[in-house]
Amino acid sequence: MGDGSGRRDEIIAIATRLIASRGYSSTTVRDIADEAGILSGSLYHHFSSKEAVLQEILRAFMGDTLAHFERIVASEGSYREHLDQLIEHAFLTIEQRPDEVRIYQNETGFMMTQPGFEFLADGAARIEELWLEQITAGQADGAFRDSVDPRLAFRFIRDAVWSTVFWYRPGGSHTAASVSENYLELLHAGLLAD
Repeated sequence: MGDGSGRRDEIIAIATRLIASRGYSSTTVRDIADEAGILSGSLYHHFSSKEAVLQEILRAFMGDTLAHFERIVASEGSYREHLDQLIEHAFLTIEQRPDEVRIYQNETGFMMTQPGFEFLADGAARIEELWLEQITAGQADGAFRDSVDPRLAFRFIRDAVWSTVFWYRPGGSHTAASVSENYLELLHAGLLAD
C-alpha cells in the first residue's frame, strides 16, 4: 500500500468514527483534518469534499453488505436457512462495523435524496428484494406462515435487527452470535411459553 493510499484509508477511518459519533452535519472538514494531523486544505488532496468522504464510506459499506447477502442467497440451503444467515450476518456486521452501521442508520434517509448517493437507494432496493425473496419463497414452500404480509415481515425484521446498533455494545455480555441466537429463537418460536 502506497503512502497516499494509506493516508486516504486513515482519513476514512477517522471520518467514519467522527461522523458515527457526531453526525454528518456536525462533523466538519476541520474536525477530520485535525484528527488526522493535517491542515484542512490538505484533506482536499485526498478527497474533493466532505460529501465525497461520506460517499466512500457508504459505498464501501453498501457494497460489502450487498455482496455478502448475495453470496448467502446463492449458497446451498433452504429459504429459512438463508433468512437466518442474512440475520446472523447483519448482527455480525453490527459487531464488526458499528460505526458504519450507525452512519448508515442515521444518514441514509436524507442522503438517498442527494445527487451522487443514488447507489444507496439501489442497494437498499436490492437488499429488500433478496430478503423478500427468502420470505415469500419460504411462505410458498410452507416454511413460513402465509398469513403474514411479507413486506411487513421484512420491515419488522430489518428494523429490529439493524436498530440494535444503538444499544448493542461488542465486548459486553452478548456476542453477535448470542444476540442472533436469541433473536432467531424469538422470531421462530415467539415469546409465549407453550
